[in-house]
Parts: sequence; structure tokens; C-alpha cells
Amino acid sequence: MKVLITGSSGQIGTNLAERLLADGHTPVGLDIRPNTWTGSFETILMDLAEPSPGAIEGLAESDFDCIVHLAAHAKVFELVENPSKAFENVRLLFHALEAARMGAVPFIFGSSREVYGDIMRATTEESHADFVVAESPYSASKIAGEAFVYSYGRCYGLRHLVFRFSNVYGRFDNDLERLERVVPLFIKRMIEDQPLTIYGPEKILDFTYVDDCVAGIAAGIERLVAGTVSNETFNLASGRGYTLSALVEIIGEAIGKKGQVTFEPTRPGEVTRYVADISKARRLLGYQPKTTLEKGVLKEIEWARAMQSS
Repeated sequence: MKVLITGSSGQIGTNLAERLLADGHTPVGLDIRPNTWTGSFETILMDLAEPSPGAIEGLAESDFDCIVHLAAHAKVFELVENPSKAFENVRLLFHALEAARMGAVPFIFGSSREVYGDIMRATTEESHADFVVAESPYSASKIAGEAFVYSYGRCYGLRHLVFRFSNVYGRFDNDLERLERVVPLFIKRMIEDQPLTIYGPEKILDFTYVDDCVAGIAAGIERLVAGTVSNETFNLASGRGYTLSALVEIIGEAIGKKGQVTFEPTRPGEVTRYVADISKARRLLGYQPKTTLEKGVLKEIEWARAMQSS
């Protein structure tokens, strides 16, 4: 298969491309910036929010078997402060959808647990998303994105899948100057004996190791292209919840240090509880997350140290 991955220079995109290569497929990346992690696959440099004339038509004519759209501004609080980036997320998606529509190419959208809002249920299955109340501009961009995908399915017959990600961490995620993620941030600060701030001691979140996330996407690509599964929405997560305090303890045990933690209230727009129901992904995709947070943090630390020494 030949698969176009937008946002291919980011964490999930890079790992997905390498997984597809290992499986014998041909990934083609598309991003506004070069891939700083690897040169193992082709990357088209393009501003998908403002493509040049004819660029989308060119993508539509490129004989892709599937388009996986991952490109987005994804830092929730940053989009609270700068909501124009949330609107740009919608433009990115629209142009990727247009390429899929014009080329009749099956489409996968990387959505987010943010579409559920700030929920207090024990676990969350796909039908529980609240498309009426958006907690933040970022969640609004993902809600709008899903609505666009579903509308293209109804109006143009576009076969599609939607994946709702949750706190993906692991290899290629420590680009903290560009996108501050909690797991690599906490690891870096604790290794360097720097203080930590936990915004929301009551938070319970579902952390997903990147290999598990990518395995779910790869299974979705295969089934979507084969026509055995389409027009479905899936949670991709671990199905287990952890507090941020527990995350600090797990990191501390792994590196032999105790975190210097300050607690602050949850910032505007941030979700305080999410644990995914992954039974649908298990049933239709054979999805089975294999990496607990304890094991994933160890892998993350090993990778980060290998990067520092290389």
C-alpha cells in the first residue's frame, strides 16, 4: 500500500511511517517542516493550511491507497491562548479531505479524547462524545473535524475511520520546544532535579504508549483499504486511568529520584478525567494494548537516554 500521512514529522506520524515501512508498505509524509528524527521515508514539504494552487489536486492524483490525517496544533492550553490555531486545524483537515474526495481515497482522521469534554464517568465509549459543549478551542477543532469527516462520508461516499487518541507518549515525543507533552516533560525535569507543577491533582488520564497507538492505526488502515471495516469511530488508548501524581511516582521509581511537585488548579480547557472504553477497537480491529504505563515510562527513559548519548 501507498499511504499519505499528514503531520508526518510529528511523533505519531513518524512512528506510523516506520511501522508501515517495516510491514512492507510505502508511506509518504506531508508536513510543513522536515522530519528531524529520520530520513527513512519521503516527506512532501507543504503548508496544508494554505496550499499552493493545484497542490491538493496533485495529491488527489498521486494514487494513494489511504490518507491518514494527523496534522494539527495539539497543545490544548496554547490554543486557549491562541484560538486561531484551532481554526487552522479545521483548514488543515478540510484540504486533506478534499484530496481524499477528489481522489476517492479512503480517509483516516486522528481525533482526540477531547471531544468527550470534561467527563466524570468511569469509562468512556464512542457514543458518549458531547458535540454540543466544547471545553476548549482545541476540542472544538476536533469536534468540527469529526463532523466534516462524517459529512463527507454521507455526501460523497468517502470511506473513513476516526481514531480518538489519548495522551500518546514514547519514541519521538521529546520535542518539548515545539509541543510540551506531560510524560517527556516530567521525565526531563525529574532527571535534571527541576521542580514540577501538576495542574489539577484530581486529574485521571489514560496514557497510551505510541507502539500501541500505531498498531491500532495500522490495523485500521489494512481493514479500511480492504473494505472490511469502514465508517467507524474508535478510541485508541490503554483503557486504564492514572493520576498525574501516580505518573510522577512511576517516573521516580524508574530513575531513582523523588519529584519536587507543586500543585495548581486545572487550567482552562483541560480535561480532568478520561478513561477509554476500548472494547470496540478490540472487537473490530483486534486492538490489544500491550504496554502498561510502568513499562512504557521505562522504554521512554531508555530511548531518551540513548538520544542524549548519540
